[in-house]
Amino acid sequence: MDHTKELGQAPVGKLLWKYFVPAIIGVLANVLYNLVDRIYIGQGVGALALSGVTVTFPIQIVVMAFGMLVGMGSASLVSIRLGEGKRDEAERILGHAFILLAGVSLALTVSGLLLRDPILSLFGAGPEMLGHARQYVTIILLGNIFQGLGFGLNNIIRAEGHARAAMTTMILGAVMNIILDPIFIFVFKMGVAGAALATVISMAATSIWVLTHFTLRRSLLRLRRKNFHLQPRVVKEIVAIGMAPFAMQLAGSVIHAIFNVQLIRYGSDLAVGAMGIINGAGMMFVFCVIAVNMAAQPIIGFNYGARQFQRVKRTLKIALISATVITTAGFLAVQLFPAAIIGLFNRDDPRLLAIGVRGMRILLAAFPVVGFQVVSSSFFQAIGKARTAMLLNLLRQVILLIPLVLLLPLALEIDGIWLAGPLADVSAAAITAVAIRREVDRLKGRQPHPVEVPEPEGLGPDSRHW
Repeated sequence: MDHTKELGQAPVGKLLWKYFVPAIIGVLANVLYNLVDRIYIGQGVGALALSGVTVTFPIQIVVMAFGMLVGMGSASLVSIRLGEGKRDEAERILGHAFILLAGVSLALTVSGLLLRDPILSLFGAGPEMLGHARQYVTIILLGNIFQGLGFGLNNIIRAEGHARAAMTTMILGAVMNIILDPIFIFVFKMGVAGAALATVISMAATSIWVLTHFTLRRSLLRLRRKNFHLQPRVVKEIVAIGMAPFAMQLAGSVIHAIFNVQLIRYGSDLAVGAMGIINGAGMMFVFCVIAVNMAAQPIIGFNYGARQFQRVKRTLKIALISATVITTAGFLAVQLFPAAIIGLFNRDDPRLLAIGVRGMRILLAAFPVVGFQVVSSSFFQAIGKARTAMLLNLLRQVILLIPLVLLLPLALEIDGIWLAGPLADVSAAAITAVAIRREVDRLKGRQPHPVEVPEPEGLGPDSRHW
């Protein structure tokens, strides 16, 4: 059975598991990719260096947001077009994705380098952290095109049914980063610059792998020069569908910046480092939920395009249950063993440990509902309902979380910053439950809804801060 046929015919449970296994392996590799830098920097350079790198996260999130805008928007459209039997249209989308990712990545590199210092200061980098932050982000920005192409196009590899190839992309980058980090940091004594260089080299390797995939015969879709000419209609569709994850990521950048500023105001520079550790711990489990999304997205998109709605609903149900189990396990881990988790990053500073343990327990107090929220918003993206997906993502990250982070510390100081997370999680999950219930009821009528393409002026930003 070829990849497209199995998306529409294989038993949903077995198919989801088949796609989940390589996705979770790849995602866990990607978690290591992100955590290794923090662990080696915290242990090998120091707590202030860890805080300096944490300050750069908003910039890195913005870069990733544009990769998601094009990559995930294109992947959702590719899945739907393959379900409709329109392979030529799917290849046209791939060609557009390549050109858009390359162009946007180069533009972000130039603008990021020009505005680097003011942005870092705005995001909370004080005098002691600024040097570390500047070193790290400069190298990351110079290698941005590799992340854009590798990360963005890997979504399309998965959308065409090559889950193992997409997994290999992520493992390749993670393994190289794990090997190179200690060499550059401890052997060559390059500090945070070494960590950044290891990351860029790893991203370059993954981008070469991805481009090779789309130029060899094993790929269902091929990169063809004739598809590099941008058509406004195709660009508009890609942006419309990708706007939800883009908005999610962009809002995450704003959230990171606001958290950093508030933590310095009501805590200290070490509180920023503690936030970086908490994000790392939460990210490990959220990325596992993202693996569930990766497995479900091509199945949902293909079957929605093929009008097989029972398979769509079955996939959604299994994905929701799986995601909730994962985040519940994460909740138990961070509540029972917070000190051990903090110790992985830095064992030398008792102040960092105290701040991190309390912050982790409060900030992740409603973690079990996060899995439901992430899968539900991604479901709307997979079926082409861009506006709904974007609204649900913005609900938690912007509409609810930002006011809470700004207002609660006025009464509760630093505890108010931590408490903002679980309050936003619970409120957003309740509203999302209503939206998902209504959409499932609509699917029972067996009439698919057309892909929503919002007008340009209606587009907006968003992201998750884990």
